Amino acid sequence: MRPKAKFGIGVGVIIIALSCLAWVGAQQSKTYYHTISEVPTLSGSALRQRLRVGGDVQTGSIQHHSGRVDFVLVEQGKTMPVSYVGTDPLPDTFKDGAQCLVEGKVMPDGRFVAETVQAKCASKYEAAPGQAQPGSESGASSPKSNT
Repeated sequence: MRPKAKFGIGVGVIIIALSCLAWVGAQQSKTYYHTISEVPTLSGSALRQRLRVGGDVQTGSIQHHSGRVDFVLVEQGKTMPVSYVGTDPLPDTFKDGAQCLVEGKVMPDGRFVAETVQAKCASKYEAAPGQAQPGSESGASSPKSNT
């Protein structure tokens, strides 16, 4: 066999292998966002897919266990129990009442097993009543020079 043909076959195998790896990686990294009210209506392959679900952490529901943290998400009166089993530490903003986005899978018993948790405390970033937003002109005074 000629060297050019061997080289062409080798390059072809490498391109096919890389294409397959890219396709499999893209399929595994897909994450679909659903609301808490939508999760019970999912069936079949939708339940086996990786999901993102958002809501507020229910006050008093956070429980630390060995290897996991259990809590309950609330959205529009609907609740969903969540177990966080990820290896990353929980964010500092993860506390009662915080807005939370979890990513993982739904178990057959209805519990959501999260591998990642993102949280923010909305009240921490809002302006206090009667105060102007940072960078706005109202309420800001600029120093005047007398020269």
